[in-house]
Amino acid sequence: MNINKYIDHTLLNPAATERQIIDLCNEAKKYEFYSVCVNSCYVPLAKHLLSKTAVKVVSVVGFPLGATATEVKVFEAKNAINEGADEIDMVINIGFLRSKNYLAVFKDISDVKTAIGKTPLKVILEISELSKNEIVKACEICVDAKADFIKTSTGFSKSGATLTAVKIIKKTIRDQARIKASGGIRDIETALKYIDAGADRIGTSSGVAMMTNKTSTTKY
Repeated sequence: MNINKYIDHTLLNPAATERQIIDLCNEAKKYEFYSVCVNSCYVPLAKHLLSKTAVKVVSVVGFPLGATATEVKVFEAKNAINEGADEIDMVINIGFLRSKNYLAVFKDISDVKTAIGKTPLKVILEISELSKNEIVKACEICVDAKADFIKTSTGFSKSGATLTAVKIIKKTIRDQARIKASGGIRDIETALKYIDAGADRIGTSSGVAMMTNKTSTTKY
């Protein structure tokens, strides 16, 4: 298995410098990762650096809280695509979900998906904030709203991905969407467990450590 092709090589620290983004992109080229995942302000730089490669650019939207207005998420997503993003990772409105305002959650996701068309949309659930039933309901809404991926976590909450959550997501969505596991995945052995559980993509800032069999202490 070419584990590198599962990896969204990630740097979402708000203090990340341009130099660090350049290094991220160079690493992605060297190890032929599937993509880099960056905050939207760095999409133009990443796209420029990766323009002659197969490495894709992923931008986060409504990150990391998910509590911005839908119209803001739509604008941020469309702007990121205009500046070169190949995929969008948006954070679900966790408060609406936990309030059982399911129509608002659906509209939030659907409006972004409609705005970006065929561009793949990943919806971040932030599983550490949700019960099993809330994860299941969120997945059902994501499928109804035509999301392409369900993503476990931002990496900025109290915990990240869990195998239990990925199995719940897979059982709920079956083959109606794909899964991105992210948050706290730092070595190949763990990544493979998530892939075996149903993950189609791995979001991690430890991709280089995985490729070089070194130990990573990064949070994401």
